[in-house]
Amino acid sequence: MTWLEAGVRAALVLVAFLVLPLLVGQTEHKVMAHMQGRLGPMHAGGFHGWAQLIADGVKFTQKEDIVPAAADRWVFRAAPAVALVAYLLAMAVVPFSPTLVGADVPASLLVLLAVSGVGALGTLMAGWGSGNKYALVGAMRSAAQLVSYELPLILACASFALAGGTLSLTGIAHAWTPWWLLWQAPAALVLLVAATAELQRPPFDMPIADSEVVMGPYTEFTGLRFAFFLLAEYAGIVVMSLLVAVVYLGGWTGPFDGALGWLWTLLKGFAVALLIIWMRVSWPRLREDQLQRLAWLGLVPLALVQLAITGVGVVLTA
Repeated sequence: MTWLEAGVRAALVLVAFLVLPLLVGQTEHKVMAHMQGRLGPMHAGGFHGWAQLIADGVKFTQKEDIVPAAADRWVFRAAPAVALVAYLLAMAVVPFSPTLVGADVPASLLVLLAVSGVGALGTLMAGWGSGNKYALVGAMRSAAQLVSYELPLILACASFALAGGTLSLTGIAHAWTPWWLLWQAPAALVLLVAATAELQRPPFDMPIADSEVVMGPYTEFTGLRFAFFLLAEYAGIVVMSLLVAVVYLGGWTGPFDGALGWLWTLLKGFAVALLIIWMRVSWPRLREDQLQRLAWLGLVPLALVQLAITGVGVVLTA
């Protein structure tokens, strides 16, 4: 790979990272407006409230950047960057087509899981570094939630890796067949639920429950620093949606995939993102005990059973 090619790939990854989360955020505005009868987001700028996202951006830039006196300043200021950059690195290894990928590393699935897990440290740093009791409680809730749901997330991905015979996302997509839609459905369900919990999205938003802990780890953040956390959340939705699209829905597989493979990956990822948004609008927040019960008594056993079934299937078809 030449320096020019590496630069072009890096630029494309950066553009995707800046554009796709904003599209998901705008979509969430509109979906929630329709499903919950919210009139405000439908008026900004005129037609269908197209300028709502711009208005939000202007609002965040105008807010004062405040660092609490009791905060650990270095940790407080670095937390949004840690949360954001982790998903940028994760997106670099997601293949949109056999040739359109930022970095086609041999174990890209492992890389994605590792670096996306680092993003959770941003939430913990935000809660610990704020010097606020509500923020600290939210950070501790976040730590418990991330530990619980990291295991089923990894087990579900292990099932796809075993079925594909590789840790490469590109290799898994190449090995995909329509039979996976049934055979790997339990793993896909575990992956989707665990990913939603890892992103701390409703109904798994106990760490930032505004009615209990104000805004949890983000209580003391204002302006652009708070906006970066929101952008990191939407970037996480994009990464996890594309992961489900690649390992379970065949990625770029579809009509005319030789020329339009990248478009199929985007469309499938967008459909998964819509499902995550629908879950936020439709499901009430779980209690903490329900959260842990779902992880350890529901998702982990289901993921282990699915992993065993996949192993047997691979051996019998070898």
